[in-house]
Amino acid sequence: QVQLVESGGGLVQAGDSLRLSCAASGRTFSIYLMGWFRQAPGKEREFVAAARWSGRTTFYADSVKGRFTISRDNAENTVDLQMNSLKSEDTAVYYCAARRNYVTDYASMNEYEYWGQGTQVTVSS
Repeated sequence: QVQLVESGGGLVQAGDSLRLSCAASGRTFSIYLMGWFRQAPGKEREFVAAARWSGRTTFYADSVKGRFTISRDNAENTVDLQMNSLKSEDTAVYYCAARRNYVTDYASMNEYEYWGQGTQVTVSS
């Protein structure tokens, strides 16, 4: 089993930055892929970014490309999401997710086996 705990959410203004962190514990050696998803009120959960546990390959949704950066801290066993130039449309609950085995459809939430509880990000305009 893998346990995921997100932190770092909060209320910021448009244009500000925020850094989310996802701490992984348990059988982390089995993780192949880590992802960040978000869900705004009344909308479906959507892909934001993903990174292979090795940290060398990353993927981004077009809506956040150039503004968000996903990275892994090997020492802390965390996967962070640095969010810059935040917009009101970035307001959502952000979830961390993990998958054990190789997958090509890294943007599909159905491919992830483990999920965190979510952290709220609110961007005021």
